[in-house]
Amino acid sequence: MSRRYIFASESVGEGHPDKVCDTISDAVLDACLAQDPNSRVACETYAKSNMVVVGGEITTSAKLDYTALVRESVRGIGYVHDDDVFHADKLFVMNIITAQSPDIAQGVDAVAAEGKESAEQGAGDQGLMFGFACNETPELMPAPVMFAHRLGSTLTAIRKSGAVDWLRPDAKSQVSVIYEGHKIVGISNVVISTQHAESVSHETIRSFLIEEVIRKVLPAELITGDTQFLINPTGRFVVGGPQGDTGLTGRKIIVDTYGGMGRHGGGAFSGKDPSKVDRSAAYMGRYVAKNVVAAGLADRCEVQFAYAIGYPDPVSIHIDTFGTHKVDEVKIEEAVSRVFSFKPAQIVKQLNLLRPIYSKTTNYGHFGKNDPDLTWERTDKVEALRAAV
Repeated sequence: MSRRYIFASESVGEGHPDKVCDTISDAVLDACLAQDPNSRVACETYAKSNMVVVGGEITTSAKLDYTALVRESVRGIGYVHDDDVFHADKLFVMNIITAQSPDIAQGVDAVAAEGKESAEQGAGDQGLMFGFACNETPELMPAPVMFAHRLGSTLTAIRKSGAVDWLRPDAKSQVSVIYEGHKIVGISNVVISTQHAESVSHETIRSFLIEEVIRKVLPAELITGDTQFLINPTGRFVVGGPQGDTGLTGRKIIVDTYGGMGRHGGGAFSGKDPSKVDRSAAYMGRYVAKNVVAAGLADRCEVQFAYAIGYPDPVSIHIDTFGTHKVDEVKIEEAVSRVFSFKPAQIVKQLNLLRPIYSKTTNYGHFGKNDPDLTWERTDKVEALRAAV
């Protein structure tokens, strides 16, 4: 008999302090790529109270007004209420951006250099990256994280529509899904915390989120009389965003990927151009895993590969299907190696990554979205994989 267990994943709203910083970092990246597709960008943002610090290493011919970019990003999130310390028009912005290290650039550039083994474009850093897919949802993503994202994005859409005037930007959601083996049989509990105006009652918030968000978003057949709803469990969430907590780019890497169901190599995404394999190779991993599952070669697939800085080929590639493979895993691994190229320059080319598309990825997951610009979500290699095995 399959073991019964509960798996939980969370998501966070655009106004969460860390996501504020991710949003700013990706806005800077897109602004650079819009003017100079060959920009090298590693933008980090820190936010606290009424201060935003933008730092990192950027080499680009783009001419940017970083302060204006910060204010525009914060305004788009919705921090425009006069009762909030963190306000788009009242922020202090500090810029401590420098150029990319020439030692790193030497390894990444497609040029020969003393001590460098190849003149090809190399990886921007050493590290290991994972990609994951499973057949639990139409998006071929784990259900817990997709459910949490749907709750968060719905709440944001309601807030930005102006239909509910007491909603504020900071929010978190979490869904615990009951499994029997790999089969979903129910939802044990749902957690939503949303920042709100001081004037609204807790009961109004609770009723609205249960009836207008949870019950309208999550599958009705998975919610039972035993499903627990935890709404603003502290009882009050007026102080939020960077006023209530510190924000930093790259701290929501599990929210950004698979909600903990797929492993993570530890590298963050936002603010990094695609020469950084932390981002581009993780996107490639998702592309590969999704095509393996879409091809019917396995119900679940995790891909791992690792790189050395300045070196063009991955130093290892590994496929794990968790016992759900329909053909031998060795054959799947061989097929993947024939159909896809994992050199950094080829990843950029295959996925067409030198474009200002990254602000579309920042919130509610970098994976599982139906957007033609997010090329790693395509399943256009299904027939090639089937032929290769």
